[in-house]
Parts: sequence; C-alpha cells; structure tokens
Amino acid sequence: MAIKEVIKKADVLIEALPYIQRFRGATIVVKFGGSAMEDKAHIDGVLTDLTFMECAGMLPVVVHGGGKAISRAMKEKGMEPKFVNGIRVTCEQTMEVVQQVMNNEINPDIVAGLRERGARAEGVHGEDIFSVVKKEFADDKGQPVDYGFVGEPHGVDTGPIIQLLAKEIIPVVTPLGRGPDGKVYNTNADTAAAALAKALKARKLAFLSDVPGLLGNPEDQESVISTLKLSEVETLIEKGVISGGMLPKIQSAVEALRSGVRKIHMIDGRMPHSLLLEIFTDKGVGTEIVTDEQD
Repeated sequence: MAIKEVIKKADVLIEALPYIQRFRGATIVVKFGGSAMEDKAHIDGVLTDLTFMECAGMLPVVVHGGGKAISRAMKEKGMEPKFVNGIRVTCEQTMEVVQQVMNNEINPDIVAGLRERGARAEGVHGEDIFSVVKKEFADDKGQPVDYGFVGEPHGVDTGPIIQLLAKEIIPVVTPLGRGPDGKVYNTNADTAAAALAKALKARKLAFLSDVPGLLGNPEDQESVISTLKLSEVETLIEKGVISGGMLPKIQSAVEALRSGVRKIHMIDGRMPHSLLLEIFTDKGVGTEIVTDEQD
C-alpha cells in the first residue's frame, strides 16, 4: 500500500476521533428498515457499522422493520396483503404471520449477523416492552376505519433494554406491542423506535431507510436537506415537501426531540457505511433534525 493511502486512512481515523470521544457511552437508537433490509450487501454494511459503534464504546439499540418479508410470507400462505393509505390491515391471521416473521425470522437473523462480527447482541420481542393502544383511523369523510391489530405505543418498559446495555449487549427489538386486552399488535417501526428513544433518553435516533434523507425537491435525489430545525418542519409539511412515508418519520422525530432526544438522523441505509459516515464525519451524508437552540 502506498504511503499516501496509509496517511489518508490515518486522516480518516483522526477525523473520527472527536466523535468517538463525544459519543462514548451514548445510547443511540437505530431504526433499520426499507429496501436496505432486502439486500445482503446492505444488511452486512449496517451490521458492520453497528458492530463498530459497539466496539467504539457506544450503546446502539436496534429497532427493525420487515414489511416486505411479511408480505412475501403472506403470499406464500395464499393470503393477499392489504394496505389502506400505506398502513397494513392486520387481521388475526395476518398478525400471526407478522409475529412469526418478526420474532422468529428477521430478529434472529440480525442478532446472528451481529454476533458473527464479534458484537454481543440479543433479540427483544417488542410485545415484552411496548404497551400499546389500538390506533384509531378515519377515512376522508371522518368515518372510523378499522385496521385490525394496529397499535400505537403509549408506554415502554425500558428495564430489559437497560439491563442489556449495562452488559454492553446490543438489543435488537421487534416493532410489536401488547394491548390492554393482552393481545399482540403490529406497530409502525418508526413510531416504535421514537418511543424507545424517548423512554431511554437516547443521545441520538437514526432512521435507516431507502431514501438519502429529506429531499427539498422530491424529484431530485441530490436535493438533500442536510440540517432541519424544528421550527421549519411545519412549513415543509404545508408545502408538501414532507409527505407520504416521510411524514410519520418526521412526526416521530419531532416528538422525540421535544422529549429530550438530542438529535435525529435520516440516512440512506443502502449507502455503504452511511451510519458511520453520518455520525463520525464532519459533513455527514443524510439529514439531521435538531432543535432551534442547536447549531
């Protein structure tokens, strides 16, 4: 290897040093979902980044999605996935598939991948820590719509997560919750991650998905807004810049910031090592959402 390349690698490490020092011991909740979960190379990259974070002394907590895998499993059973306004209609039979895929397939795979890289990790079933209420929906005319077993977190038992973090074990959490009726409900993974970040008073919350960040122009993938302040969010919603699948992410981010999470990151999980680039470099690669008091 040429000496210039060696020096360049050293420069990268030096750039990362103040960030490693700053975030050592910090709890960072990472929501992993979207198309990034559909490609082995992308998955491998994210798991390597998480392992690096753990080795650098951070306390990562993973909340994962799995919508596409659930839809595939349903079709294999002869069931047709049904969505209304982007939300999965979850009957009792569908809920059984959701639990099977989340708790017994995706979650163990992520845990195994982290362990293969030398990290200590353990799966956590969301229904063991999230208390949820059935989410109420209405159509365009204001009439109630029943989506079945779809819940919204209203309480988090952080005990099991804190115990794992104290042992330097990465918790890997499914986005499920238990309702007051004792039944298990499907929850939005973004909302679940934000609820957990709030309850843990996490330093950061990072959303890994299949977009490069918040786009100023949805038609231009290069128009990433690098920094967004809380006071700017409502205007962008009114202008339609924040809409569709990005809306619940931003709403979750706003609530988390107002509840004490210091910074939110929205990152393209398909980009190699995007999580490390966002946290450990001066410029970052996605969108950071901050309170107006922050620089």
